[in-house]
Amino acid sequence: MVSQSRAIAVTKRSTTRRVILAAVICCGHGDRIASADSQPHASKLDWPFVYVQLPMDSPMEQAPCPPGSLRPKAFCEHGRIVRVDPDGTTRSLTDSFHSACEFDVSFDAKRILFPAKRREGDPWAIWEMSSDGSNTRQVTRVAGNCRTPAYQSTFYTIVSNEPWYQIMFSSDLAGEMNELGTGPSFSLYSCHLDGEHVRRLTMNPNDDLDPYLMPDGRVLLTSWRRVDDRHGLRGRASLFGLNTDGTDYALFLGDPGRSYKLMPCIVGDERAVFVEADRLAWGGAGQLASVSLRRSFYSYRPITADRTRVYHSPSPLPDGTILVSSQSAQEAAPFAIYRLDVHTGNSTRVLTDPLHHSLYAMVLAPRVEPDGRSSVVDERRQTGKLYCLNAYISDSKIMSHLTPGTVKRVRVLEGVPLPTPTDGGIERRASHAGHRDGNLMAKRRFVSTIGRRLLGVVDVCTDGSFQVEVPADVPIQLQTLDEHGMALASCGWIWVKHREPRGCIGCHEDPELTPENRLVDAMRRPAAKLTLPESKRRTVTFSRDVMPIISAKCNGCHTSDATGIDLSNKGVGEFNRAYKNLLFPRSASNKAGEIANGRHVHPGRARTSPLVWRLWGKNTARPWDSEAYSLEWSAKCPPPSAVPLTDDEKLIFVEWMDFGAPWNDARGEGSLNILPANSKVE
Repeated sequence: MVSQSRAIAVTKRSTTRRVILAAVICCGHGDRIASADSQPHASKLDWPFVYVQLPMDSPMEQAPCPPGSLRPKAFCEHGRIVRVDPDGTTRSLTDSFHSACEFDVSFDAKRILFPAKRREGDPWAIWEMSSDGSNTRQVTRVAGNCRTPAYQSTFYTIVSNEPWYQIMFSSDLAGEMNELGTGPSFSLYSCHLDGEHVRRLTMNPNDDLDPYLMPDGRVLLTSWRRVDDRHGLRGRASLFGLNTDGTDYALFLGDPGRSYKLMPCIVGDERAVFVEADRLAWGGAGQLASVSLRRSFYSYRPITADRTRVYHSPSPLPDGTILVSSQSAQEAAPFAIYRLDVHTGNSTRVLTDPLHHSLYAMVLAPRVEPDGRSSVVDERRQTGKLYCLNAYISDSKIMSHLTPGTVKRVRVLEGVPLPTPTDGGIERRASHAGHRDGNLMAKRRFVSTIGRRLLGVVDVCTDGSFQVEVPADVPIQLQTLDEHGMALASCGWIWVKHREPRGCIGCHEDPELTPENRLVDAMRRPAAKLTLPESKRRTVTFSRDVMPIISAKCNGCHTSDATGIDLSNKGVGEFNRAYKNLLFPRSASNKAGEIANGRHVHPGRARTSPLVWRLWGKNTARPWDSEAYSLEWSAKCPPPSAVPLTDDEKLIFVEWMDFGAPWNDARGEGSLNILPANSKVE
């Protein structure tokens, strides 16, 4: 005899029907289940709720999350959305779909917004239906996969006659690879309720997912931060805030707690609750933590710290508790739904199904609509402005060493992601740097596949301020420079929208600082225009710019390993011997997940690279580079008897390293920045 839940799974594509569960009103922690283990069990709530039911043998179970992505490729295949009423009545709302997944409920609780696939090979699209499963309609019809949808509150511009409503969702519509080259990146988009006027909101070249509308109308989302010496190979998934028009993208919570922060929600208009983990499980499960909305940077508090359980997809209940899915970390048990008190951590089981995972539970109860938002974005304008009040204001590790005059200029770089292969060749691209060179290069991995083009360099005013006008809707990286043109500090990827004036107090400053009430020098003059057309934006690569200098000035001495380092132009797989030897690891061992710098070149940080020390005849590291700052280095290269490098030639070496030490041109195959064989991506 086939059990009731198994029959539902077998006939999931049949017409919608009602199935009465053996509902159980649970006490305590809900462990008293009074019916057969082969059936789902539901505990009474005062409100109806909906959740995603996922077969335990779903492809998601076997699909790991690739490095650089926040979701596995097969995430939520064969999922369906199920409604449970207070009397225990349950019904599937999406039997006509092959798959349905993470959804949002409208503010009046009458509609559900969800991503779904009609057939197995279809892309994910955003659909809407009534909360009883009727009136299903397709919202998005774009050439990309659309996931993690959310409703927005009213939106208007200064010239609009009346406000309107929008939705937001994440999508790979841009057709760009993530920074590690392991898959397409997902950006945040918005559109009208009829699916028209699709606009890209975020330009981060990595995944942006899980948008949630905060009470003030801003968006809280999970954003994967780039690989660098601060975040290592794994990077970090942090919480960011964003206006609903894509402006003012800013860090909401920094590095306290675990490396990955996912699936945020707001509980009681006071706290943001989210899942955090040090390793990405198949669906992003981990422990629960929270921060206050008033002081998000200084109010981090873990809610759970249980090694025996993991948690997934929290959502608020009207009484200040949350619904959350939880699974035993030690047993092959499915995720069940619990009601949890965020203050005490105590939980009561609401629903469990021995044959399915139960995820993304959300109550069908009206909630206060967040504040509406206006927008200054004008897409007729192709640029926006970036300004900084004082580049000497930074984090405590750096600021004490930035004496007046240390910061000379600011370099502005444009990020150029690789396009997603149309021939299904992601695996080929990801192994492009390795090819098949013995046993060494084949195991190397990228620091980053994103190319960098120079938009320009501007002087910093004596008070530390600067202002630039840059192209809109492109990822931007700022680097403060010393007297040698070396980067002192680099920011993560940011952007400006069309006509947006975006500013900051300093560089990596305390987020709770209030700016001084004064007019800085840079704002007394027009912004420096860094708006060259794409064809004139300069790149610096090893194969085109650095190798000719090495051939002319270095190969007289460095022709083989017997001379200390072979800088010849002999081919090694996809690269030459000079490039390989400069990027070869300093040590045969490094901690998993760390970026192992090359023996002579540190990608993204020229000032700590021994090759730069040789060119300048001194250690150019800074006091905050603790490990490199104390090392002695005095041997200058080339020696006095050889032809010296010009200042322009030395600057090319510096720019190449600060750009990430790319092999080739961002206009071609992208910037293939490699790592030593012992480096790992986890």
